[in-house]
This record gives sequence, structure tokens and C-alpha cells, in this order.
Amino acid sequence: MAVTNDPGPALRQDLALADLVACPTCDTLHRMPDQRMDGRARCVRCHRVLVNPRKRALTNIVMLSATATVLMLAALSFPFLKVQSHGVEQESSVTDAILAFSHGLMIPLSLAVAALIVLLPMLRLCAIIYALAPMAFGWKPARGAITAFRLAEALKPWAMAEVFIVGVSVALVKIAGLAQLTIGPAFWAFAALVLVTALNDNFMCRLTVWRTLEARRLPR
Repeated sequence: MAVTNDPGPALRQDLALADLVACPTCDTLHRMPDQRMDGRARCVRCHRVLVNPRKRALTNIVMLSATATVLMLAALSFPFLKVQSHGVEQESSVTDAILAFSHGLMIPLSLAVAALIVLLPMLRLCAIIYALAPMAFGWKPARGAITAFRLAEALKPWAMAEVFIVGVSVALVKIAGLAQLTIGPAFWAFAALVLVTALNDNFMCRLTVWRTLEARRLPR
């Protein structure tokens, strides 16, 4: 019986579909073979960057995620803002801002604030670290790394720490003429957290991460 290396039409079709990548903006399909890509690739229709691999990207992403986690813990631990008016002084923290709505019918709002500005951003950072840290050290991905990175991607639109700091900044401008404000360490920690998170997302090439996870994942 002759031996053939032909994988069969079904497998060939699966391999061909695996090479297709859809643009997140306009859904245009592009064929990108599963091989090392050192250059930047853009969508032919809307010119969005699809692939932009960087040297030591995994290490940088993990370190930035760990830095953002530390900044979040600092933002929760230190005073956020001190207000002085007519001899009355009021100091508040991020926790105080969350608990300000924890009464009666406002409890769901308090839970939403806690989830959007603290819990979900922390969960996303931990998922990124869990999914990518082993590969940054040259090891195989941890069990469930693909699920963890998928969770991190799903949580991205709901992690709204940057919305919180922008809203606080607008409120501070409005009340600056009514009282004396003293910005605490937690405010600067939150502001640094937003910048680090933005830099982290800029470093991340999601297509490259997905293909690296697929290539290095543990055998089932």
C-alpha cells in the first residue's frame, strides 16, 4: 500500500482557515501563515495594525501588569483626596468613594463602582500575568493560560479605572474654587496606573500572543 503525506481535503481546509485573520475594525479577512513575523502588518482596507511584534514584548507586558497591580494596591491603601472648607477637613480614599453609595437602593451602584474601577481591572491584570508570565521566563504556558488570556480580553472594555480618574479630575476642577483641595498619594497612584495600563496595551500584539499560546501550550 502506498504511503501518502496528503493530509486530506478536510484537514487542508482547516489549515487554510487557521491562516485567516479578520480585521477587528472592518472584518476584512487576511491570510497570515503561521510563521514567525518580524514586521508590522496592516489591514488592506482600513489600515489598522494587525500584527506588530516587539522584542521582549512578553517580558514587558508581564512587568507592566505587575507594576499596575502594585499601583492599584497603593491606590487602595493611601488617602486619595483631602478637602478643607470653613475649618472643616474631610479626607477620603478610593474605598470611601465606593462605600459612599452603600446604603439602601444605592447598593447596586456601589457594587458597580467597586467592580468597574477595582475588581475587574485587578482580575484582568492577574489573568494577563497568569497567562503570559511562564512564557516570559521561557517555560510552557500554565494550564488554562488560553482561558485566562481570553478572560483578560473580554474584561478589557469593562475595566474602567481610566474613566474613574478622568471623572475625578473633572470634578476637582469644578470644586477647586469652593474648597481647598489636597491631592493624596492614591490619586497619583491611580493616574500612574492609567498610564501604565495604556503602555501595556500598546506593547501587546494580541495576534502574536494568541499564536504563541497556541504554539507553546501544554498537550491535552
